[in-house]
Amino acid sequence: MEVSYLKHLDRMEHWQLGELMASYGQEVWNLAYLLTRKHEMADDITQDVFLKAHANIRAFRGDSSIKTWLLTITRNLAINSLRTAFMRKVTLVAWVMPQGAGPSAEQEAMDNEWTSRVWLNVLKLPVKLREVLVLHAKYEMSTKDIAKMLQLSEGTVKSRLSRARSKMSEYRRESEEYE
Repeated sequence: MEVSYLKHLDRMEHWQLGELMASYGQEVWNLAYLLTRKHEMADDITQDVFLKAHANIRAFRGDSSIKTWLLTITRNLAINSLRTAFMRKVTLVAWVMPQGAGPSAEQEAMDNEWTSRVWLNVLKLPVKLREVLVLHAKYEMSTKDIAKMLQLSEGTVKSRLSRARSKMSEYRRESEEYE
């Protein structure tokens, strides 16, 4: 859902906020969680993102997509939360795969295990590498859009993306050695 009419609003109606939350709520939460590694923090950040979007809709100029604007707000709030919060040991919960007819229980268990390992490795990355990897791989953002969102040069984004991929390969090789 791309809602270009939002750039012309001075005030957002509740139904429009509901549309934004329905369309982008999960993606906002996922990014908040991937940056903070805390369910409760991700919940709070997601709520704050949409409150900020509702209160500041006139600040949306349409220079980027509404999704990019919301993800930028998410990133900024997550970084602020990480700076100010006392971070305790992270408790990871298994990732839930979509339900439906499909692979056998054994195959599904193996897929879940593999997915969990990948995400655990993603969460081991430093935030600056994790965020470019997630924005590129999960949200399919171009290096140009990521650079604009993070206020970095494209070269820096490419470098971080390369380092993130190298680290992920290193983590994969290490886990294969232990098997």
